[in-house]
Amino acid sequence: MSKILIRGAKVLGGEPQDVLIDGETIAGVGAGLSAEGAEVVEAAGKVLLPGLVDLHTHLREPGREDSETVLTGTRAAASGGYTAVFAMANTFPVADTAGVVEQVYRLGREHGYCDVQPIGAVTVGLEGRKLAELGAMHESAAGVTVFSDDGKCVDDAVIMRRALEYVKAFGGVVAQHAQEPRLTEGAQMNEGIVSAELGLGGWPAVAEESIIARDVLLAEHVGSRVHICHLSTAGSVEIVRWAKSRGIDVTAEVTPHHLLLTDELVRTYNPVYKVNPPLRTERDVHALRGALADGTIDIVATDHAPHPHEDKDCEWAAAAMGMVGLETALSVVQETMVDTGLLDWAGVADRMSVKPAQIGQATGHGRPVSAGEPANLTLVDTEYRGQVDPAGFASRSRNTPYQGRELPGRVTHTWLRGKATLVDGKLT
Repeated sequence: MSKILIRGAKVLGGEPQDVLIDGETIAGVGAGLSAEGAEVVEAAGKVLLPGLVDLHTHLREPGREDSETVLTGTRAAASGGYTAVFAMANTFPVADTAGVVEQVYRLGREHGYCDVQPIGAVTVGLEGRKLAELGAMHESAAGVTVFSDDGKCVDDAVIMRRALEYVKAFGGVVAQHAQEPRLTEGAQMNEGIVSAELGLGGWPAVAEESIIARDVLLAEHVGSRVHICHLSTAGSVEIVRWAKSRGIDVTAEVTPHHLLLTDELVRTYNPVYKVNPPLRTERDVHALRGALADGTIDIVATDHAPHPHEDKDCEWAAAAMGMVGLETALSVVQETMVDTGLLDWAGVADRMSVKPAQIGQATGHGRPVSAGEPANLTLVDTEYRGQVDPAGFASRSRNTPYQGRELPGRVTHTWLRGKATLVDGKLT
């Protein structure tokens, strides 16, 4: 593999430096580096980050290849600056056995646009009644450490306790989709003023908050790790903040769309804004941004949820829930967190690479940009501004809430172990 010299990049947004890649690793970082015969990437003014890691991606394969495949999903990931993604278990068949997670893992290895780490289901068939083969999935070639029934809540407290006890034995983590199902029957959007005016069934904040409160207490009781998926309310922030103050081993994520969009958009009845958990209020958005800035919320995760055209281009009540996000996540974080002064680029690297890699135990990812480390890197033109055009997405689906919206920043290059997967904004 040839040498690559990234010249004049602002590493983590700091002073310009050169970064030399030799094979799969970073050979040097500093001013005035040179390497005979190296391919030179002029990066003046651009920001260099460790490759992004997404702890919450839906790749749909096996079973819903009309929405996404491991190939198209990882191409979308590379376009967005990601070098590793964690694939959720709600596939068909469900990823609740060693065989299914190994299939997803193998597909990721074959396609090579980013590393794919499968997430195993907590319960058989996501039905919430019987624990899945957690140990077998962990011991498989995929080495699963994160388990989730995402899309469905593990609402039975006994099952949740048993899952926490089981994964504790090998240092795993249960990632909870916090939604009390009895409080959200028929829910179509956030419960509040807008839902009342529109006459749509409301998804109350307490449905999320009550599950989070229960689960952090269970995690404390068991002495295990729990991760909260797509936290979306101000009340949830306070519960997680309280739990951390007690020393409970809890981590939490927020999605880009919950950092930017509010339930006021549902007034358009455009199903592109239908998502679970739903878009919340302006107050919630501000609380989420503040919590991400102060570390109460640990990471940004996309909850990339692709759907075919026919599942979203229909009346609101019949539309599927979810949004694609891999190719726009970094731009939304720049808009909401960097350009507002809430985070610097080192903070972005921490929330979108370092900590998600730590939570998911993604070996070789989220590492410092320094000599001897794996060359998993992302180069960003932070001065760019442009309208989002889903026609150019690498994802198989187009259900983005940002179509036509101007957002800042553009990933120009992505390297996975020294191999370019994106060059000048184009997939290799």
